Amino acid sequence: MVVAAVAAAEEGESMKIAIASGKGGTGKTTVAVSLALTAAHMDIGHVQYLDCDVEEPNGHIFLRPEITSSREFSLEIPVVNEDRCTYCGKCREICRFNAITVLGKTIMAFSELCHSCGGCFLVCPEEGALTSGSRTIGVVEKGHSDSLHFVHGRLRVGEAMAPPLIEAVKDEMEDDPDSIVVLDAPPGTSCPVIATVKDADYTVLVTEPTPFGLNDLKLAVGMLRKLQRPFGVIINRAGLGFDDLEQWCHEEDIDIMWKIPFSRKIAEGYASGIPLVDTIPGLRDSFATILQTIQGRVS
Repeated sequence: MVVAAVAAAEEGESMKIAIASGKGGTGKTTVAVSLALTAAHMDIGHVQYLDCDVEEPNGHIFLRPEITSSREFSLEIPVVNEDRCTYCGKCREICRFNAITVLGKTIMAFSELCHSCGGCFLVCPEEGALTSGSRTIGVVEKGHSDSLHFVHGRLRVGEAMAPPLIEAVKDEMEDDPDSIVVLDAPPGTSCPVIATVKDADYTVLVTEPTPFGLNDLKLAVGMLRKLQRPFGVIINRAGLGFDDLEQWCHEEDIDIMWKIPFSRKIAEGYASGIPLVDTIPGLRDSFATILQTIQGRVS
């Protein structure tokens, strides 16, 4: 069953399932948490939940993990030693993000723009003109919720670059062929989402039957098709009366894996920080079926 799904992933690695959405507020974390909890209750080895929405992580609200370790995450940045700088401008020319500029006999480094690629160190002809510094952009925290392994990142307030911290969160994945990793992606279709889903074995797109939901689902589908990653769709709050979304999915030959009904009880549970599978325990079977479906599609 799901054990076979794990074997379908690359040899020696966990099976990685990303939960994404074109827009915020569709119920992405609701699905991600419930899928992870369902997998954890099945005898399939280690299950990890990685909250990659580092700008606003909220999986911990539902899982209430015991945090056992926390570490700061920093980027390497260049520090300019003007006594050794010849103002040749090579560092400026290689930097695609304008993190270093040279104006006459003045050189300035903007650490907030630096993506820590290291190119400036490679092209600088003067030894010691650029030295290595660091800038902390957030923290990575690990813990557990019963048998479920938990990891999330928290980006420093005001920080603009989420992808490096997302990669740090993903570095905590256990490369165990007998485990499943659920990646809770940020909303949208920009760099943080791509950093999360680019190497997932399967991505579940959670959407809602509204004009905004359809518009942003189209963007998310376009992104995954560009990345050539397999995906399916779950419609949350189904039954609102907007049928264009389902019609578009059928026209695009996109499989709708499940429709979660619009329910006041579900909304009340969410508002209280209660996972969907605890609000309505009978839904565990539906999430188990989704895991089996994913197994069939990645094997």
